[in-house]
Amino acid sequence: MQAFTLTRPADTKSAIAAASRPDSAYIAGGTDLLQLTKDHVETPRQLVDLEPLALSRIHATGARLRLEPLARMSDVAAHPAVLRDWPVLSQALLASASPQIRNMGTMGGNLLQRTRCGYFRDTGFACNKRVPGSGCPAINGENRMHAILGVSDRCIATYPGDMAVALNVLDADIELTGQPGVRKVPIGDFHREPGDTPHIETVLQPGELITGIDIPSPARRSHYLKVRDRASFEFALVSAAVALDIEDGTIRAARVAAGGVGTKPWRLAQVEAALTGKSPDAATLKAAADQAAAGAKPAKSNGFKIVLLKRTVLRALQTVSA
Repeated sequence: MQAFTLTRPADTKSAIAAASRPDSAYIAGGTDLLQLTKDHVETPRQLVDLEPLALSRIHATGARLRLEPLARMSDVAAHPAVLRDWPVLSQALLASASPQIRNMGTMGGNLLQRTRCGYFRDTGFACNKRVPGSGCPAINGENRMHAILGVSDRCIATYPGDMAVALNVLDADIELTGQPGVRKVPIGDFHREPGDTPHIETVLQPGELITGIDIPSPARRSHYLKVRDRASFEFALVSAAVALDIEDGTIRAARVAAGGVGTKPWRLAQVEAALTGKSPDAATLKAAADQAAAGAKPAKSNGFKIVLLKRTVLRALQTVSA
């Protein structure tokens, strides 16, 4: 691990100023960053410790939910209001990592976790995410776990998280605070597709800090389903988050997203369109789920995800509409 200095700012303004300096990074729970620094994937010379900041509250007021960035994953998952009004979020968090990591991991850090692509995490290989222009060995290499949606000829690495998939169907906004001020970014715009710049993964600017996650309304009829190689402490082969508004036997609104298949959390607009205004009967759900892999570009070893994605979305839809 490269030597670094640890800065402990007294307030948000000081944290942003410190992190705006070159070769700086924020650290909170550290469950991903510490491993990346030990493996020399990331080499910050200054870590800005966010723990002294009072940014760990969970605000559930009326029909809205606001999560501060240092709220622990386990605390959010167990919060009575989240369990009651936003079950998809609780389920996604409980499907993540292990209890020990959920006790340390923060909401902001979870949003920013980096891919588990083995080529990215092993500095013995080339990787366009680490060194732009060096190549992507995953395209013709071991790619069973890699993305089939949003890929480019520069990168096919999968976004690894669960929580952000759930936040997509909750239409969350991410509050970002930087030296110019405060802005809000819809969750669907927060993560970037790789395109020609796979090393730029989010819209965060230097020094900018996640200061809140805002969810505008309840989604009591919602569900998160994760399919993986083993029952715990494993990343998704495919996952599906679903939120439906059903009234008088008709789907008034549908929000569906997938994980494990995209280079970012992937909203399934075709599935939503096939559901809206329809009765949630077996034929409708099957026809909608069959649209889940539209636009997929599988590599040599991950084509099975096309069928698995359709089946996972269908099962999640059946669970929510029952």
